[in-house]
Amino acid sequence: MKKKILIVCILTSVLLMNACSNPIESTSIEEKAAELLPQYVPDHSGLYAAVEEILEHTGADFIGHYPVTEDFFYWVAKHYGRKCLMDIAKGGDYSDPNLWFLKTGDSIHVLWVKYCKSTGLDAYDYSHIHEIRTKESDQISIDFSGDVNLAENMATTIYMDSRPNGITDCFSEDLLQEMTSCDLFVVNNEFGYTERGEALSGKPYTFRASPKRVSDMEAIGTDLVTLANNHVWDFGEIGMLDTLDTLEKANMPYVGAGRDLKEAMRPQYYIFGGRKIAIVNATQIERSLDYTKEATATMAGVLKTLHSDKFCNVIRNAKKHSDLVIVCVHWGTEGNNYYGADQVKLAEDFVNAGADAIIGGHTHCLQGIEYIGDVPVYYSLGNYWFASTTNMPASYDTGLARLEIDNDLTITARFIPARFSEGVTSKLVDEQNQSVYSLLETYAKSTTIDKNGVIHKR
Repeated sequence: MKKKILIVCILTSVLLMNACSNPIESTSIEEKAAELLPQYVPDHSGLYAAVEEILEHTGADFIGHYPVTEDFFYWVAKHYGRKCLMDIAKGGDYSDPNLWFLKTGDSIHVLWVKYCKSTGLDAYDYSHIHEIRTKESDQISIDFSGDVNLAENMATTIYMDSRPNGITDCFSEDLLQEMTSCDLFVVNNEFGYTERGEALSGKPYTFRASPKRVSDMEAIGTDLVTLANNHVWDFGEIGMLDTLDTLEKANMPYVGAGRDLKEAMRPQYYIFGGRKIAIVNATQIERSLDYTKEATATMAGVLKTLHSDKFCNVIRNAKKHSDLVIVCVHWGTEGNNYYGADQVKLAEDFVNAGADAIIGGHTHCLQGIEYIGDVPVYYSLGNYWFASTTNMPASYDTGLARLEIDNDLTITARFIPARFSEGVTSKLVDEQNQSVYSLLETYAKSTTIDKNGVIHKR
């Protein structure tokens, strides 16, 4: 009899604390509590002690500051087994996200997303959390490109429009295969999608593409675009808003810009193999001018990081809610293959804030790849498929940053070399790729690149 009373008391507290439930009339609480237990775990022996043990040592300020109650732990027991939760209770450090992954196959961040979705808790805007079915069950491959420009009347766009297969004729077959077969392909969208607005007065180069060009971005396998750069605002706020509308209508996720600062600061999250990755984006450019506007509480724009404080807060918050954070940043000095002290300082700040990898761009040329601790830093990927005038650019070296992330959170950093020539970016092989590796090593101080493109500390 005492045990039955204890059960009702505990389940009553569950209902009162459960953020997912609607308010219940006081006369029905005991009846509802009696119905609640079977739907979680029919065999409940030892479960209450396990839940008490975890709550006693975690409180409401759980990992990621998730507002968990007993209900969350009972849900874990229902879906992963009573023994699983009891083993977690014996595991000791409940604040260690890896403990939850080892016992359930899902990190605490993934568990929380699944719990919210299954119970209807409105903890997130789920449109910014994406589940990926990866090619390898225990690894995700993410490729990042440098600058891509689909703006009208540029030499590359004119060339693309002359080709029978459009943009897919602008990449070698093996490179296009890489772009479309990796689990996630991220592109720096260095232009706006708009047919409205006026070009910013006094700015030497302004880029805009017809909104229909977003299908070209999709055709090369793009899964996410970064917008925190110095050309997405070339046609003012109206052009910025048209860009966001175009991407959203195409179901193309973006980071680094928004209709207000809150949206510009918002990460995109990707779930694979029981892990959750955040991707965030900001721009250091322009450093001395202010053509490109930062988003405010009432105005659309980009997220800026001339100084690191604001973006570091974004990184810290993303790290609270994910297993890894990948930082994409627009920075550096155009035309300079050697990264600057300002880039290094920002990179160090980002790492201290929780960045697990840093992908840089903007300089229109390749820069060195380094490690800060165990964090790979690609200082700049340069241009990938880009022209700024009606004249076809000269040939240039380029490539893709490739991160291979195991579900034990090990990151293998690679570089896939390519070359742009006469409107086509082609993957390099054999001796050609080795020449690019050697060039990148001259721009770096502490890394080498092996024949497979893996970046190692010296």
